[in-house]
Amino acid sequence: EVQLQASGGGLVQPGGSLRLSCAASGFTFSSSFMTWLRQPPGEEIELVASIRPEGNTNYADSAKGRFVISRDNAKNMLYLQMNSLKPEDTAVYYCSRSSARGQGTQVTVSS
Repeated sequence: EVQLQASGGGLVQPGGSLRLSCAASGFTFSSSFMTWLRQPPGEEIELVASIRPEGNTNYADSAKGRFVISRDNAKNMLYLQMNSLKPEDTAVYYCSRSSARGQGTQVTVSS
């Protein structure tokens, strides 16, 4: 069974940073294409960033230059370092593999 558990969210002031983590199990993480998604309040889910098994990354325009996706294949962990956070980054963040999306973590950016 695929399990994805995101953590690390919280309340942060604009301009602050957070590091999200995702613990993955139930599949071969090291060979999996992984993504971070987010769902702002009242909006559709959107792609934030993706990372290939070999480490190649891609970002939504809204995340470029501020967010960094990374992975530790030895630990089956996915990360999202978020810097220079803005109120519009407020959302529930999910890690995802294919159609599987685990329990998300709430990120709130507010002063």
